[in-house]
Amino acid sequence: MADDQEKTEEPTSKKIEDARAEGNVAKSQDIVGVLVLFVAILGLIMMFTFIAERILNLSRYYFSLMGQPLTRELMFDMAFVTFKEFLIIALPISIIVAVAGIVGTVAQIGFNFTTKPLMPNFSKLDPIKGLGNMFTLQKGLESIKITLKSLTALGIGFLFFWYYIQELPTVALFTLQDQMGWLRDKMIVLAAVMLIIIGFYALIDLFLTRKQYFDKLKMSKQEIKDEFKNMEGDPHIKAKIRQIQFQAARKRMMASVPTADVVITNPTHYAVAIMYDETKHNAPVVVAKGVDNIAIQIKKIARENGVHIVQNPPLARSLYKEVEIDRAIPDMMFAAVAEVLAYVYKMGKKKKETP
Repeated sequence: MADDQEKTEEPTSKKIEDARAEGNVAKSQDIVGVLVLFVAILGLIMMFTFIAERILNLSRYYFSLMGQPLTRELMFDMAFVTFKEFLIIALPISIIVAVAGIVGTVAQIGFNFTTKPLMPNFSKLDPIKGLGNMFTLQKGLESIKITLKSLTALGIGFLFFWYYIQELPTVALFTLQDQMGWLRDKMIVLAAVMLIIIGFYALIDLFLTRKQYFDKLKMSKQEIKDEFKNMEGDPHIKAKIRQIQFQAARKRMMASVPTADVVITNPTHYAVAIMYDETKHNAPVVVAKGVDNIAIQIKKIARENGVHIVQNPPLARSLYKEVEIDRAIPDMMFAAVAEVLAYVYKMGKKKKETP
C-alpha cells in the first residue's frame, strides 16, 4: 500500500495540462534572458552607426549652446531634445527585446494564456510558510547558481576590461571615428564572451528547471488509478472512446467486405455482406452490414472487389435487424440465404455483380 502512495510515476498528460491551466509551466528565465541579451546586443551592433550618429548630433547640439545663458526655456529645450534623441535610440531596441522575450517564453512552453496566477492567493501571505520557503533546497541551488554565474561573468569580464584599459593610451590618439570603431569591435568580443558564459549556465538552468518541474508533478500509482477512474466517468471522455471504438469497428468491417460471397441489398437503404466457408462455419456469417451511407460504401467495395450483389429487400432488412456482425444467421433465415447463395453459385459468378 505504501508503494501506491510514493510518487514514482511520470505525470500523465492530464496532470501536465492541469498544471499548465494553473500557470505552472517548465520555464527557464535564464534561457529567456540569454535570448533577450543576444537580440539586444545584435540590435546594438546593427544599429551602432545609427546610434553613434544620434549621439554625435546630440553632442553637436550641446556644443552649440555653449556661451548661451542658462534660462528656463533653454533647460526645457535641452530636456526635450535629449529625451527625443534617447527615445529614438531606445525604442527600436526595446521593441525587439520585448519580442525576443515573448519568443523565448513561447519556444519553451508554447502558447499558454491563463489568468489564474493573477488571482489573489491569501495563503501566500502566511509569514511562517513564506519564511520556510526561503530555506529550501531549490532556493539553495538557485543561490549557488547565481553566485557561480556572477563570479564567472565578472571575473572573465574584468580580465577583458583590464586588457582593454591597457590600449586606452593608444586609442586616445585615434580620430573620433576610429575610436568608435575600436569601441564597437571590443563590444562585440566582450558581448560574445558574456553570451557564451551566460548561455552555458542557461542550458544548465533549463535542464534543472525541467527536471524539477516533472519531479514535482510525479504521481503515485493510486493517483493514476484515481485519475483514470475520473476520466472514465467524464461523459465527454466516454463519448470520445465510443467514437474511436466505432471507427475502429467500422474499419475492420469494411476490410471484411472483399471476403464476402454476396452482398444482399434493399437496394438503396440496406446492405448486408454474407460469407460462407463450410470448413470454418456451420452456417453463413454476416461480415458487414449498414444503412444509407455505410450501405453505399459496402456496395462500392463489393463492386471494386467483384463481390456478387443481389437485391432482396425483405431479406436485407431482416438480416440487418436480426443478425450482428461476425454472427451466423439464425435457422429461420437459413433457407432464404441458402437460396441466394445457390443462385450465386449456379450463375458461376461468385465475384461478379448481377445486372
